Amino acid sequence: MRFVLFLLALTIAAQPTPLSPERRNEIEKELNEIAIVERKLMVPMRDGKSMATDVYRPKDASKKVGTIFSRTPYNFNWWDVKESAPRDLSTPLEAVKRGYAYVLMNERGHFFSEGNYDILGAPLTDGDDAITWISSRPWSNGKVGTIGCSSTAEWQMAIASHGTPGFTTMIPQGFGAGVGRFAPYYEQGNWYRGGAIQMLFIAWLYGEQNQVRPMFPPDTQRADLIRASKMFDLAPQMPKVEWSKALQHLPVMDIIKNVDGPNGVFADSMPVPTGGAMIKRAPNDPAWYQGGLWHDNQPINIPGFWFMSWYDVSVGPNLAAYNYVRRTARPEIANQQYAVIAPTAHCGFKRATKETVVGERPMGDARLDYDELTYGWFDHFLKGENKGLLEKMPKVRYFTMGSNNWQSAETWPPQGATPVTYYLNSEGHANSLYGDGTLTPSAPAADTPDRFVYDPMNPVPSYGGNVCCTGDAIQAGSFDQRRIQSRADVLVYSTEPLKEGVEVSGPIEVTLYVSSDAKDTDFTVKLSDVTPEGKSFNLDETIQRVRYRNGYDKPIAMMEPGKVYKVTLQPLTTSNYFAAGHRIRIEVSSSNFPRFDRNLNTGGNNYDEAKGVVARNAVHHSKQYPSSVTLTVIKK
Repeated sequence: MRFVLFLLALTIAAQPTPLSPERRNEIEKELNEIAIVERKLMVPMRDGKSMATDVYRPKDASKKVGTIFSRTPYNFNWWDVKESAPRDLSTPLEAVKRGYAYVLMNERGHFFSEGNYDILGAPLTDGDDAITWISSRPWSNGKVGTIGCSSTAEWQMAIASHGTPGFTTMIPQGFGAGVGRFAPYYEQGNWYRGGAIQMLFIAWLYGEQNQVRPMFPPDTQRADLIRASKMFDLAPQMPKVEWSKALQHLPVMDIIKNVDGPNGVFADSMPVPTGGAMIKRAPNDPAWYQGGLWHDNQPINIPGFWFMSWYDVSVGPNLAAYNYVRRTARPEIANQQYAVIAPTAHCGFKRATKETVVGERPMGDARLDYDELTYGWFDHFLKGENKGLLEKMPKVRYFTMGSNNWQSAETWPPQGATPVTYYLNSEGHANSLYGDGTLTPSAPAADTPDRFVYDPMNPVPSYGGNVCCTGDAIQAGSFDQRRIQSRADVLVYSTEPLKEGVEVSGPIEVTLYVSSDAKDTDFTVKLSDVTPEGKSFNLDETIQRVRYRNGYDKPIAMMEPGKVYKVTLQPLTTSNYFAAGHRIRIEVSSSNFPRFDRNLNTGGNNYDEAKGVVARNAVHHSKQYPSSVTLTVIKK
């Protein structure tokens, strides 16, 4: 997102290193030799606003062509104003070489596109109108395929659910912020997890939500727009923010204001159609269902090639969404849904190498030929060329960490998946990795709860994890968690060293029985693979705000002091091989900050509060209170 702006690698052919101005000039020259180039076309939407669009298509007009389409909030101005040279145009060059038109469009309210921005480019009609415009061009064969990662992907699914004529296929990559409610997840586009706010959007919206920006008159001639784009590209020069400090500010709703960021959809009521300030919405607020999010009541009936990453922000909801389409689409379309799950961070597919390292954990050779996969897909669906790609591809291609190999399956979870449950156990002193917490095959007979103090002014810090877009606040990936697990406010439960290796591929479900002296608090869980040397590599993480324990569509329910409550957390997801001698570990606490916002424990709104109270929390484990973790184990 804002902090991975190089993700116009989000389209097809990202370059591993920046190209020199000389090489970029060569690419532009080659492109102009084979392509008709139309820049700064202002494509009209049904409400009269126009979206800035660049079109690259083959000069050979003897036959109509399919179109690869990317719609983005990011800057794709063809000219690098700072260097007075073209930008890297290798992606449109490759597309035209392969016989496609390649179309880039800026979302509403960005750069040269008119109108006010609302997250995910609402109104949704913009996506419908764009695809209708492309498919009706005289050079078009009527077929449009979309591709992109992150914000260039997230709008695709909701539009696909409309059944817009011409929308033939999609390749969404790292698409979690477009996924709304997919039971049991109510993430509303990565905004929430378990009712706690995922703070990534605060940093991202700082650079994206500006409603006050330079704009050209609607009747500006296209030649003038092209000329102007060589002088300035309307890219905002945002002051640098140290987000590791900025995200600590309270109240949360004032974080962007505190760094002198622009007004917008985060905390202000703006003239946009999706309900104003996002920070004030509850997880089931009606506003989440009015904008550009895609929910589990919106069937999709076009072929999809879905790309996900184990260290992205929402692989669990993404897989739930993929399974939804396979379950609800027409049979012939359900059979045309394929997925790839890589062991990388957000949109990091093509940064995998022969010796991939994600955070601190070596993954081995995690490469795939993504260009051949994606162009092969488009050749099949946009050109009608059947080269046997789909017959050769597994429905799900997933990378298993630990064994460090790509595997294939026809379903997710893979066939033969078996639930295996471990129960939390201790003598009441599971605090830190030096405590006595264990994971055992059966629940202990008596309850000896593990207690800890959660102070929101001294939260457990996030260290690595499944996250993106928080600037310098968190680095995504897998890191040795022992310094986190050394804290007294972190409960640690581990198996004995495994006698045989175990592959865990699929959802991980956690149920806790908890109590507190606060009206409301959070419980966090992190799953780790512990090596014989003691390194504890994080795999996935989740959180539950206890006020939502009865459901996100139910009234909030505060806690009574000392009363024990059953809390089922939203599932974690991974594929990891725990080798013989390794241990399976979960850690439990009440904060993972700034990955998630801190619960101030007051029972209030949280987002508009500047002071919190200390909570004395406990995790109970016994036959009466069987706190547990259930893994999806693949039998070989």
